[in-house]
Amino acid sequence: MAATKKYMTSYYVLYACFAIIIIVFAAFFGYGYNNEENGLNAPYCTEALMWLMYGLFVITCVLGVWSVIRGVKISMGTSGKNISGVPGGKVSAFSFILMFVSLLIGLLCNLNEKDFTAADGTVTPGYMVSVTDMFLVSTYILLVLAAVVMLVNMSGVFKRRN
Repeated sequence: MAATKKYMTSYYVLYACFAIIIIVFAAFFGYGYNNEENGLNAPYCTEALMWLMYGLFVITCVLGVWSVIRGVKISMGTSGKNISGVPGGKVSAFSFILMFVSLLIGLLCNLNEKDFTAADGTVTPGYMVSVTDMFLVSTYILLVLAAVVMLVNMSGVFKRRN
């Protein structure tokens, strides 16, 4: 019974998040463009969209940390029973290693970047340009790998083996 209640709660929270995202995006794209900023017309709901993105990022970080802590607490003192058929420990370790390797590749691809000077004269140091590029390259690597893994999973190749 408790599992059903947790499932239903997460189900409602998921759909509430979808509803909020849809409403903010609909307001952003459909409301109006007469908001004068620096000589350009921007949508009225730009700030709402930015706050939504900040909020989703913070919530994702908090839930990620909570999930790791909860996973460590659950696995402490147990033999790591595999209830769902998915080797969670192996998947977590592989994911962490993959993230680390993608960050390392991104950093190595962008070492020794030159300082960047914007049109308004603001100078960004080369090391910050390297860090930014590192995160971008890592994001692209992980995005492509996630798409490939999703396609392999949808194909059912590994389900047929068992």
